[in-house]
Amino acid sequence: MHIRTILASILLGLSVSAAAEFTTIERAYEVPLNLLRVPASVNGTVMFKECATCEEFRVPVTERTEFLIDGESMRLRDFRRSLFRIRDRESEVVTVRRHLQSNTITAIKVTH
Repeated sequence: MHIRTILASILLGLSVSAAAEFTTIERAYEVPLNLLRVPASVNGTVMFKECATCEEFRVPVTERTEFLIDGESMRLRDFRRSLFRIRDRESEVVTVRRHLQSNTITAIKVTH
């Protein structure tokens, strides 16, 4: 019985120390489409707010930024064209993923 208690204590101790090592590297924001400004080029900046009274973020995109609609990856030009076709811009929610260390956008995702 002592062996099980000791083993359980060791495993619990290992899991606590492993949990302490996690570092957040990316943050996702849920943004209404009407509060999102997508850049014209991959050298541009995304501007977005999570709500009308929230802080505005201005974060650059890179050539590695992914633009996705319903899971389909596309070029920025096609992504912009698809976004402009959406009529209910207040109800449509876009997910914007930002890499915290480099302060760049890793992905912008729309799911209907």
